Amino acid sequence: MLAKAVLSLGLWLQFAVGQNTPERGPQRSSSNSEGDLLFLLDSSGSVSYYEFSKVKEFMWDLVQPFSFGPKDVQTSIIHISTTPTMEFPFDQYQSSGSLQQAIRDTRQLMGDTNTGKALSFAKEKFFSAEAGARPDVPKVLVWVTDGFSTDDISEPMQLLKDMGVTVFIVSTGRGSYLELSAAASQPPEKHLHFVDVDDLPIITEELRGAILDVIQANRLHAVDVTSSSFQLVWPKLLSQETGYYTLEYAPAADLARKRTKQVSGAHTSFVLSNLAPETTYEVALIPESNVHYFPPQTTRVTTLAEEISPAQVLISESGPHSFHVSWAPLLESVMGYQVLYGPLPGNSVELLQVDGEHNGTLVENLAPNTTYLVTVTAIYKSGMEKSLSAKACTQEGEELLGSSEGTRGL
Repeated sequence: MLAKAVLSLGLWLQFAVGQNTPERGPQRSSSNSEGDLLFLLDSSGSVSYYEFSKVKEFMWDLVQPFSFGPKDVQTSIIHISTTPTMEFPFDQYQSSGSLQQAIRDTRQLMGDTNTGKALSFAKEKFFSAEAGARPDVPKVLVWVTDGFSTDDISEPMQLLKDMGVTVFIVSTGRGSYLELSAAASQPPEKHLHFVDVDDLPIITEELRGAILDVIQANRLHAVDVTSSSFQLVWPKLLSQETGYYTLEYAPAADLARKRTKQVSGAHTSFVLSNLAPETTYEVALIPESNVHYFPPQTTRVTTLAEEISPAQVLISESGPHSFHVSWAPLLESVMGYQVLYGPLPGNSVELLQVDGEHNGTLVENLAPNTTYLVTVTAIYKSGMEKSLSAKACTQEGEELLGSSEGTRGL
């Protein structure tokens, strides 16, 4: 959006045609994620009750957008204490509400900080059907620590990583950077965070995105979701020589409107555009291989609410016979703009046409010292129209200024 400015030669007024919505950029979807996510929670006596409570809040904020279930994300907690304890198995809580309550009900055990023992225990549970873990899904460990351990962590942590577990570490204390950077998955700048316990919300979005990189890597999923488009990403299954992909997509409420795209086997992403806002789409990726059979992959993506344009109209560079009018935001879904302007009071209006790639125009041949009503209308590619108005004042002309000075001299 355009920044607010103090205008000495113009007047900026905004008349809302509806509620303005805050600016929203592309957002990452957490749908179609699949993996076993384990929190290694420092529950020992070296952590205060306050710190333990803040970490529980952080854990829930981190996973809250995920979908939970046997085909989605499953979560568990292992306590670091004198003896490691699993709070609940991976498959016990299959909904956001039940998992949130389970995290809230988690109680601190106190005892020693035997992190090495807890890591060895985690290695067993990560691959145990009795613990609700699943084979052939990504495994992610998030270790929240105050940086202190009474036993060695290097060997059990390396065993976990050798078995394919991605390790993220959040240190809220004075842990050794060298020790923790060696323990975390590489590179450490993506997998290791040092932050005060009160500032945990600062890293939530970044850490969640890094986890999504792991648990969405082997499935078709959407990124950069907007009101009219999203980008589909999938693992490399084919090459240009071994086949191609067929993409099928349709609104979930009207599957008869299915559309099809053919994508080269060399590609692993594709942008679907010209979509309807606030609409859920069913998408299928069908690998057409001449070597191996690959099963289709599916996902469901909901586009964002449509941004309104114009949401702001700005008048600037006002002179006796002209002013500049601009507007924001500039949207791909808008084909062009119409600028209607006329003096107040009065019934005469003039029309300017502006293409959709520009967000401003100069209005000329105006009367001096006159108030004008300016209305900017966005013409959307869908045929919809949105309008917003503002008032603008031209300056006094030189002849008027000279006449005023002559009157004062009499």
